[in-house]
Amino acid sequence: MKKFPIVGITTHNRCSAGAYRLNGTYIDAVQAAGGIPILLPPNQLDPGSILDAVDGLIFSGGGDINPELYGGYVDRTVYSVNAERDNFELNLAKLALKADIPVLGICRGMQMLNVASGGSLVIHVPDAYGDEVNHGSGIPPRAIEHTIEIEPNSRLAKIMGKTSTTVVSWHHQAVRKVTSDWRIVADAPDTLVEAMEHCYHPWMIAIQWHPEMSPNCSVNSRIFRAFVEAAASKFMNSTKSASNTIHTFL
Repeated sequence: MKKFPIVGITTHNRCSAGAYRLNGTYIDAVQAAGGIPILLPPNQLDPGSILDAVDGLIFSGGGDINPELYGGYVDRTVYSVNAERDNFELNLAKLALKADIPVLGICRGMQMLNVASGGSLVIHVPDAYGDEVNHGSGIPPRAIEHTIEIEPNSRLAKIMGKTSTTVVSWHHQAVRKVTSDWRIVADAPDTLVEAMEHCYHPWMIAIQWHPEMSPNCSVNSRIFRAFVEAAASKFMNSTKSASNTIHTFL
């Protein structure tokens, strides 16, 4: 019997060499928090079965989401769109919205959860927000630090223990329209949405920055600890339920 919660993490699409890829910092962060990470490449035929196999789910960062999925348009700035990954993650996200396992969306993952909920995205951050804050959206894009403000009464503020902190970003798209199912709980100095929490899901938080890229930051690591703790609680409840079922049959 497993002793630690299983955390599924979505990966990038297949590269030219035939491999599915994911930055190892996601794996490190989950392991440091006490979870067992398993990678979820986007070639899955039955996304629903994944929810039966994991105790928590992370939607990772990556390339752009096809603008056609949220009524947007393709322009010169849109890159690395992959239909296989988009379709897989969109279906998985829609299922996760109805499930009771903890879900964490990071960067693209936040955007995918928003699209799955009926929201839309900013096609290119500099065009919409100017250059007051560098979100790492240059050419070539690069990770960069900036500050954010967190809503004091949010779950995220309680987790991080702060209402203002520095984060690492690396994106050129962002959340635009948010449905009433979500509550915006953090933003950048230029008002760009940096985090949101689902109003009805037991544990679903989406953040625009990359906490896994700050492995030595105790504030950002608390996000993974809280997520894995929630997954562990789900795992323990499932174990108790299975145990009771076995006793009933006996």
